[in-house]
Amino acid sequence: MLLQPSLHHQKASLSSTISYSRTFPWKNPHCGLRQTVYYRKLLITCSISQVHSYGTLDYERRSMVKWNSIHRRISLMERPELGAGTVLNEMEKDGKKLTKWELCRVVKELRKFKRHKQALEVYDWMNNREERFRLSASDAAIQLDLIAKVRGVSAAEDFFLRLPNTIKDKRIYGALLNAYVRARMREKAESMIDNIRNKGFATHALPFNVMMTLYMNLKEYDKVDMMISEMMEKNIRLDIYSYNIWLSSCGSQGSVERMEQVFEQMRLDNTINPNWTTFSTMATIYIKMGRLEKAEDCLRRVESRIKGRDRIPYHYLLSLYGNVGNKEEVYRVWNIYKSIFTSIPNLGYHAIISSLVRMGDIETAEKIYEEWLPTKTSYDPRIGNLLMGWYVKEGNLDKAESFFNHIAELGGTPNSSTWEILADGHIRQKRISEALSCFKEAFLAEGSKLWKPKPVLVSSFFKLCEEESDMSSKGVLEGWLRQSGCLEDESYASLIGLSEEVSTEKDRTGNINDSEDNEILLNQFQGGV
Repeated sequence: MLLQPSLHHQKASLSSTISYSRTFPWKNPHCGLRQTVYYRKLLITCSISQVHSYGTLDYERRSMVKWNSIHRRISLMERPELGAGTVLNEMEKDGKKLTKWELCRVVKELRKFKRHKQALEVYDWMNNREERFRLSASDAAIQLDLIAKVRGVSAAEDFFLRLPNTIKDKRIYGALLNAYVRARMREKAESMIDNIRNKGFATHALPFNVMMTLYMNLKEYDKVDMMISEMMEKNIRLDIYSYNIWLSSCGSQGSVERMEQVFEQMRLDNTINPNWTTFSTMATIYIKMGRLEKAEDCLRRVESRIKGRDRIPYHYLLSLYGNVGNKEEVYRVWNIYKSIFTSIPNLGYHAIISSLVRMGDIETAEKIYEEWLPTKTSYDPRIGNLLMGWYVKEGNLDKAESFFNHIAELGGTPNSSTWEILADGHIRQKRISEALSCFKEAFLAEGSKLWKPKPVLVSSFFKLCEEESDMSSKGVLEGWLRQSGCLEDESYASLIGLSEEVSTEKDRTGNINDSEDNEILLNQFQGGV
């Protein structure tokens, strides 16, 4: 199973790298919307993580002949709804003989860019040609992971049950365990780790690391300590991920001293070389505890450990220097990042704009947004949301609404958070009907199944309804929260004053604004199976 997840000081500014020529359509003071707001209806359409192999992929070594052209044709399909199989059929019809090695290499690349549906379609195509393609246990483990991501955990369980027992090795059990952990199905995950122990597969760090990510997400840090203790008792060597999770757990409990003790133990382990994730994790904890000098020392160590053409560390440097409030370092890292890479992905622009917004440098954030527009391949609403959120926070709802229409003119599709930001603006201006309309659109938006409205915003809406004696609107939002499954998360329900007994299995399936210190570690560790 694959599971996963680094600059010379100089004074820098952004002035030499940004084009200031264009005027923003939302900056016109006369283009604000009227008091009664009409939002145009938009049709909802729809890192590279460094991958560390734990033996799932066993391709033979061959020169790259055709796999990249296959991958390109699948990725650039004009009608992806037809499925990757149509591309493969066309290529074979044109006389090209596709090999298993090429197709598995294509699957690897598709997974790297999170094109899970297309990757699964390639495997489906091979499964329909059993006489040509003999699939191994490692292939089955990858398919199980893809099925869980595309069709859900239940479908992955069905796939697991249909596999012959003779093929079920530690990789396949590990893939199902990882599916449970991603879905935060605690009871099933704990049952699966017991099965893994009983079958003698728990002889290395990986399954323990997977369980520790679950406990980190559930904020059950004592269980992380229990996993570490079990590994030590059974002489199972901790790997770099084990140490990084342990560091994060100690820091999340507010114990800098314990975190530093773990780091010292890590430093003395001659099999471990602390990586950039180690120091970004520690920097996050130091920032949280207000120890900014130590945080910046860790960030310098992050920089010294960037290897090759890995973009992700730069995103964390931009974000963490923004959290420290060191604007000069944010500018410096951004300029170095742009000098190394000819193109910057959306995540990079999100990191720099987010940091500038947090530091209150909205003018530069707007200019970098302007720089991003002609380079984007598609409109990422998460970037626009950063500016919209600032406008609402500053009490400028008209500007936020104008920006919303600007997104629409660019062909962008608002996500749940976009509508939530507008709802926040209306709540601040005591517009119950308009806020409720925005909440409705948020629940209907693409990807809303993974979204929960911020508890503080829901509480503010409920309070406004009570002040205005509009209990009907409060009841409508309560109904949507219940219908969407938000209230099945008892912790979430308690935060908005709607705690209720839930008789079903207490499997958590969504975040309540997970802390950034966990994200830095866990997002990379769970980058792929």
